[in-house]
This record gives sequence, structure tokens and C-alpha cells, in this order.
Amino acid sequence: MSLVMSSVAETSLIANQVVAAVGDRGPASATPAIIAFHRNALQFHFVDPVGCLTRREAARLLGGTAAALCFSRKMANARRPADDPITRRIPSSGEKLPVIGLGTWQTFDVDPARSAPLAEALSTFVKLGGRVIDSSPMYGRAEQVIGDLLTKLKLRDSLFLATKVWTRGQQAGIDSMERSFARLQTKTIDLMQVHNLVDAERQLRTIREWKAQGRFRYLGVTHYEAGAFAEVAKILAREKLDFVQINYSIMEREAEEKILPLAQERGIGVIVNRPFGGGDLFSRVRGKPLPDFAAEFDCTSWAQFFLKWIIANPAVTCAIPATNNVQHLEDNMRAGVAKLPDEKIRQRMIEALTKL
Repeated sequence: MSLVMSSVAETSLIANQVVAAVGDRGPASATPAIIAFHRNALQFHFVDPVGCLTRREAARLLGGTAAALCFSRKMANARRPADDPITRRIPSSGEKLPVIGLGTWQTFDVDPARSAPLAEALSTFVKLGGRVIDSSPMYGRAEQVIGDLLTKLKLRDSLFLATKVWTRGQQAGIDSMERSFARLQTKTIDLMQVHNLVDAERQLRTIREWKAQGRFRYLGVTHYEAGAFAEVAKILAREKLDFVQINYSIMEREAEEKILPLAQERGIGVIVNRPFGGGDLFSRVRGKPLPDFAAEFDCTSWAQFFLKWIIANPAVTCAIPATNNVQHLEDNMRAGVAKLPDEKIRQRMIEALTKL
């Protein structure tokens, strides 16, 4: 039994819970209950190996322990570590980001006047600890919808906002990025990326200038096809970048050959698009049960299976599955907490999927 103390005011309530846990029939039926105090999480574990703690003794013991809680409000508000999103540092700055973000391709391309249902998805994303939301002018009305929702819900400061420039020519690139600022209704964009390497060198020059002015915080490049990785690698080796965004999944592993090692070597963060292989992975596993060993890394769905495999790679900073479905979003976010598979289990995951 584990009880988390969120404030001293809860002491009396938890005391009653502890007394109840010990049992109504005295020591003979007592629930094991030696209290162990864990400073970092403010957790109490009741373990009594001899089963001899009475209800009165349990209440007295907890009462004495409660006094120790008063020394730190910050600690008293601590959550279980297992509930906290796993984070990775951006190599160029050390800033931490949750490993599960939110993509918006197709899912946020809706009539802005009918975007209300997306408000729940975005609010849930933030509530569950999400930060990275990725968009592009290529995604139809997605930027405008995001901007409207962030303004309405007052969520801008809670999010790491990433978008892209997707055009040729310096002035065309400037015009496109200015439109992104207007649509997103923000003065600062956290990450500006050159979409699919289109006119990359020219667009990166403008992005660097605007980063120096504080309009962008980070810069990067993107692609979604393994066939472009040779060109992506050339840019990673030549340019000083904060991020690269590429496709990577349990059945699309080409990025492991060159891109991911090079990103680590060059200190470049990695954002993963197409984590579900464009939906192909779900078609492959439809109606199939999870492997039994999935429980070893706290995995309860195929979406979590695919995402945990990706983010278990230490080169990956964040994966951005796209969805506007709250239930799917909650499921995706659960991939970014608790345990991740080690390299041996990751290989078992590939083998299990290959056999289906």
C-alpha cells in the first residue's frame, strides 16, 4: 500500500486510511504496516512483516510522522515519479522537453469556426504534461486553428511551439514565416524548421538572423522520407542546427544507420514524425494481442508499444504522433511515463512485430 501526501492538511484523512488498512479485528488480522518515509516523493509504504501493528499504534505512528511533513511545502506537493512525463534535454541548450509531443498534420486542418472540439484535445495535452506541438503552413489551416486555441485557452506559455517554412526564395520565405507568426498569434516561435529541406541554405540564413533577434529560440530542418536521409546527413554535418525532424518507427529504422548517430555526435535534438508509420503499423496489429513481455515496461496498448520503442532510443528528443482524439491522445501520453524498454527488449519488440 502506498499513499502520497500532497499536503499536511490531508494527514487526518490518511490516518484514517492507515487505521482502516491495519484492520478492524486487531493484530491477528492486521495488514502489514511498517512505515517507510521516502523524502523525494513523500510516499509511505506499509510493510509490517510481523503483522502486529494495531489500529491505535498505526494512528499514533502516522501522527508522529506527519510533523516531519511541515518542513517543506515543495516536497509536500510532490507527485509520484511514475506520474511525471519522461523528459530529454535539448542538446544545444539543456532545456528539457517531454518525450511525447503532438503533431497536427491533417488532424488540426479544420474550419477555424468549428475547432471547438480540438480545444479539449489541446487542454488535455497540456494537463498531461505535454509541451511540444508541431505544425506547418503545409498543413492547411492547422496554424490558424492552433493560434486561435492558444489565445482562447491562454496556453501559449505552456507550450513549445514548432512550425516550418516551406517555400523557395528569400522574400517568399520571409513572407511565409511572417504569416506563421500572425496565424499562431505569437511574438516568439520556439522552433522554426525548414520543411523537407526546401531551399534550406537560403531559409536557414533568415532563420538564424531572426533567432539572433529573439524571434525564434531554435532552428532545424525536417524530412519525412528515408530516401532523403543522404541529403539530411549532409546538412547536419555542414550546418549548426538545434533540431532535425525525421521519420522513424519500429518498422522504418533507416534513421539508425546515419541520422541518429550523426545527430548525437553533432549535439542536435531529434523530433520523430510518422511514429506509427503513417498508420500502417495499426493495420498490421489490428486484432492481435500485445506480447506478454510488454508488461515489463508498463505498456498497455499498441500505440504505447510503438512510441516506447522510439523514445527508448537515447538519440530521440521527442516523438510527435498526430491526433485530435482525446482518448488516443491520453493513450499516447501514457507512453511517455514509467518504464521504457532496454535495448534487448527493443530487439524482442522488433522480432515480435515481424512475426505478425
